[in-house]
Amino acid sequence: MARGLQDGSRKNGNGATLGFEEKLWQAADTLRGQVDAAEYKHIVLGLIFLKYISDAFQERYDALTQEPYADPEDRDEYTSHGVFWVPAEARWSGIQAKAKLGEISGADGKKRTLGGVLDDAMVAIEQENKPLKNVLPKDYARAAVSEQRIAELIDIIGTIGLGDANSRAQDIIGRVYEYFLGKFANAEGKSGGEFYTPRSVVRVLVELLEPYHGRVYDPCCGSGGMFVQSERFVQAHGGRVGDIAIYGQESNATTWRLCKMNLAIRGIEVDLGEKPADTFFDDQHPDLRADFILANPPFNVSEWGGQRLREDPRWRFGPPPAGNANFAWVQHIISHLAHNGHAGYVLANGSMSSNQSGEGAIREAMVEADLVDCMVALPGQLFYSTQIPACLWFLARSKAANGRYRDRRRQTLFIDARKLGALVDRTHRELTDEEIARIARTYHAWRGEADAGAYADIPGFCKSATTEEIKGHGYVLTPGRYVGAEEVEADGEPFEQKMARLTATLERQFAESARLEEAIRANLRGLGYGE
Repeated sequence: MARGLQDGSRKNGNGATLGFEEKLWQAADTLRGQVDAAEYKHIVLGLIFLKYISDAFQERYDALTQEPYADPEDRDEYTSHGVFWVPAEARWSGIQAKAKLGEISGADGKKRTLGGVLDDAMVAIEQENKPLKNVLPKDYARAAVSEQRIAELIDIIGTIGLGDANSRAQDIIGRVYEYFLGKFANAEGKSGGEFYTPRSVVRVLVELLEPYHGRVYDPCCGSGGMFVQSERFVQAHGGRVGDIAIYGQESNATTWRLCKMNLAIRGIEVDLGEKPADTFFDDQHPDLRADFILANPPFNVSEWGGQRLREDPRWRFGPPPAGNANFAWVQHIISHLAHNGHAGYVLANGSMSSNQSGEGAIREAMVEADLVDCMVALPGQLFYSTQIPACLWFLARSKAANGRYRDRRRQTLFIDARKLGALVDRTHRELTDEEIARIARTYHAWRGEADAGAYADIPGFCKSATTEEIKGHGYVLTPGRYVGAEEVEADGEPFEQKMARLTATLERQFAESARLEEAIRANLRGLGYGE
C-alpha cells in the first residue's frame, strides 16, 4: 500500500481495493482545474510511469549495493533482469526534490522549468531504453497545468510506495495505473471509451476463454486491458508471465503509446507491430494465427473504407457492409484464428439480429460453419463510450470432443446476463465477481469441464441450442430468443384466493383513480376550465 494512504480501503464488486486509489485520484483530479481530461491524462499517467520505473530501478539498485563486486551503475545489471535503466537525471527522487524548489538548475547549471526537467527526463529514458522509443509524453513544458500544480502532483504520486516485502512496485503502481485509466475514461465520456474496456467485461472474456498459454491477439487493443487480464489469469492459475505470447494492433498513436506504458509497468512483453496502424489496411501481423483472440472493436463504424476492400480474402463468409465495420472485424478475427483457436469479442447487439446489407447472410454462414460457440447478452450501462446495448460473441474453430471438452458440434450456448450487474455510480454498472464466476461456470460446465459441475438449461438465463433450432429462428443469435422466461417460484397461495385478493385491490385502485379524476376536474372548474 502507499505509505500514509493504507486506511479506509474497501472492496468494490470487482475485487479492486478502493480508498487507496480513490484518494490518489481525488487528490490528483483536484489539481486538474479547467484542463481537459484528455490532456491531463497524459500528464498524470506519464508521471505514474516515471514513478514506476524509478521504483523498480531503485529496488534493483539497492539489491546490487548488497552484492559483492556488483556495480549499481552498470546498465547491464538492470536490463538483464528486465528492469529499465533510468539515467541519473531522470530518477524520481531527484525530480521530486527539484519540484520543491522555486528555481531549478539543469546539469549545465542553467535555470530550468520543472516541465523542462520532466521532458528531458522522458527523452533520456527513451534514449536508454529502446522499447520505450517514442512512447513517453514529452509535453510537460507546454502543459496547460501550472508548474506549481505539477509539483503538487509529483508529491501526490510520490506517496505510491514499494509496499511491503510481499508486494512488488509493478503490482501496486500497475493497479493505480489501471484505476486511473478507468477514471479518465469516465471523465472523457465517449472518447475515453476508445482506449478503455471496462474491467468486468474483459474478465468475462478472459474467464471463458482461459488463455493459459499460446498466442494471444487483440486487433484493436486500446490501452491493453485484454492483455493485462490475460496475464493476470495465467498467474492466478499457477502459470508464469511469458507463458503467453502477446500480439496487438492499435491505430490511434496516442492510445498505442498508452498501451506500451500500461504493459511496461507490468513487465509484459508485447508485439504491437512497428507502428500504430489501421488493422484493415495495414495488418501488422499478417501471418499470425492466434490461439486466443480477445477484442472490443469500435461499434458500428461507418467510415472504415470497406468499398476499397470488397475482394479482400478475409471475407470468407461474405463482404461486410461498406457502412458498418462490425462483420469486417469479425471476419478479420476469424482469419487470424489458429486451427483450434478460440475468440471472444464485444459487439453491438444489432450484430446478433441485423439482416441489413448482407449481415444476416454472413451470420448464417458462420453458424453453418459451426463457429459460434457461445453468445452472452450483457446488461446496459457497462461502457463509458456508448449506451448502445452490447453482447459477447465466442467462437471456436473446433467444438469436437478432446481431452478437455465434450463434443458440442452443431450446438451453441446462449446466456442472458441482461439482469446482472450492480450500479457503481448513477450512470455505470459493473458485473460482480460472483456474476462473472456464474457466467464462466455455466460455460465451462456446458463445454464439459470436469471441475465445473453438470450443465443444465436454466429458464431465463441459459440454453444450449442446436444449429437446427438457430436456423428455425432465422439465424438470429439473441439469447432472449432461446433462454425463455425465468421460472417464478410459486408462493403457495390458492388460485381462487389470489384472484379474490387481486380483484379487490384492483377495485380499490379504480375507486382511487375516480376520486383523483374528480378532484382534478374540480380544480379545473375552479380556474374557469371544463364543464
